[in-house]
Amino acid sequence: MTEKTAVTPAGHTTPPARFSHGVRKGNILQVAGQVGFLPAKEGEPPTVAGPGLREQVEQTLANVAAVLEEGGASWEDAVMLRVYLTDTAHFAEFNEVWDAYFGAEGRVTVPAARTTVYVGLPAGLLVEIDALAVLG
Repeated sequence: MTEKTAVTPAGHTTPPARFSHGVRKGNILQVAGQVGFLPAKEGEPPTVAGPGLREQVEQTLANVAAVLEEGGASWEDAVMLRVYLTDTAHFAEFNEVWDAYFGAEGRVTVPAARTTVYVGLPAGLLVEIDALAVLG
């Protein structure tokens, strides 16, 4: 039986409940929902990247990428991304940021599948993204 391993990048904030930022089992890596928190500073509460959607999406993607990397994966290994937005009015702006990020030269050859849903998140948070990656 393949061992299940927790994946936590250095600098990630402590989750608000008992769960892992990522879990790897065999060649599967599941990244828990990440939000736009800046890297943690010891003894200080989590800080959101900014009040705007763009800043939060960019930081959220950086946080997902950090978990992927810590788990031995990259965006190329991501097969499914789930996006949670708090406001339907953010969809067009979100897609602009998304396309700029994943359209960057060499970021991915084949984009992952994506689902976008609308949810309530804690005050100040506008976006959450999780990922499923298959390695090797």
